[in-house]
Amino acid sequence: MNTRTRREWLAHSGVTLASIGLSGFVTALAEDSTHQGEAQGEQKKARRRRFRAALSCSAIGVQADQIQTLEYAVKYGFEAIEPQPEFLARLSDEELGKLREKMQLHHVGWSAAGVPVDFRGSIERFTATLRGLPKYCEVLQRAGVDRLGTYLSPTSRDKTYLENFRLHAKRLRAIADIVACYGLRLGLEYVGPKKSWSAGRYPFIHTLQEMKELIAEIDHPCVGFTLDSWHWYTAGETREDILSLRGNQVIVVHLNDAPAGVPVDEQVDSVRDLPCATGVIDLKNFLSALMEIGFDGPAYIEPFKRELRQLPPEDAVRVTAEAMRKTLALIE
Repeated sequence: MNTRTRREWLAHSGVTLASIGLSGFVTALAEDSTHQGEAQGEQKKARRRRFRAALSCSAIGVQADQIQTLEYAVKYGFEAIEPQPEFLARLSDEELGKLREKMQLHHVGWSAAGVPVDFRGSIERFTATLRGLPKYCEVLQRAGVDRLGTYLSPTSRDKTYLENFRLHAKRLRAIADIVACYGLRLGLEYVGPKKSWSAGRYPFIHTLQEMKELIAEIDHPCVGFTLDSWHWYTAGETREDILSLRGNQVIVVHLNDAPAGVPVDEQVDSVRDLPCATGVIDLKNFLSALMEIGFDGPAYIEPFKRELRQLPPEDAVRVTAEAMRKTLALIE
């Protein structure tokens, strides 16, 4: 098929600029341009990130109470902070109200709290720690926190995969039953490095697909995924693995990079780097996939980097903020 430009079509049809009016022709072109611009604007809007750049002081080795954490977030541009349940429990209604008012003023929300239940150990320990979960969740609910996150050990010394799978499904379902009563959601994180899951006698869940199977077995609407770029990379996963999820299935995200010059199977879980420090992990694809599925929760940096932990507290926060800005620039 012979294609023609608009000008050629007009000429072939015996239509001149004079016959339709120069202003009309220009107007038509302008309308086309406007429509294209609007379409591009809508596409850009649809791709705009919905997740929040969060600050977790504990993840970068900084000791700071809830008030100081908020001050850091405001000063360095973070959009969410890690809740500290013990601190929040001590606040009066008036004090908590002032804290939340300041957070709202500066557009800072909550990230995810930890899970205070030992579901990996003995039945006695599990039962004892589970008893304290309702009070813990009540504190979080009162403060407006809506999610928790925890990780699964990727190996066991004495339980086969199936034994461990059944144990985790039962205990995590019990946790989910309590969490859901307080309007909270629970994110589960797998640990990906081969050196981690091969360290014990029996390897356990260490991939996204395996975590999907466990979550399906738990079968509770408040349970979803904690995704970490480090574990995504060390598990050999791709953008398509993330695209297999719905946005509301992802509860919280961790951002990291990996040391350069180390084969993926030789990476050590406790030796990571700040996101975008080395470029080993494809964070652009990781984050763009999260944007595409509509993830709207908190994402924070968790590098386990010794040099970062040795910095003065505010310097560590500043360096982390710089890494976050550089990371978000990949998709904005």
